[in-house]
Amino acid sequence: MIQEVETRSHREVPNEELNMKTCPKQYVLAVGDALNAFTGKWKLFIIGALIPGKQRFSELEKNIPKINPRMLSKELRDLEANGIVKRKVNDSLPVSVEYELTPSGYAMREMFDSMIDWGIKHRAWCMPGKIAG
Repeated sequence: MIQEVETRSHREVPNEELNMKTCPKQYVLAVGDALNAFTGKWKLFIIGALIPGKQRFSELEKNIPKINPRMLSKELRDLEANGIVKRKVNDSLPVSVEYELTPSGYAMREMFDSMIDWGIKHRAWCMPGKIAG
């Protein structure tokens, strides 16, 4: 028996139709894939730092406070393995390596914009007067 696959976007499904019993399996799998791609203390910071464009390792270190080189290297490898970040080795002396987001990584821009908007509103609500970091 062939199972019919849900073709509506999650945005097209009315809230009253969504619950744990009716939530299509692909929605749950999609959320799991998304979380797997960027779960970790530093991954979202790295993606956010790369949204404006390419950066070298040392630039990322400077732009992400408190990250150590070993952790940055590990997280960049994970993001590369998940197809979020692309690593380019430039044939120069000394050798330089640049990192940039893949098209899949850039597709997170809208999500980041929403997270920033929510974070600013939430900070204003929780900590009035402390909008700036």
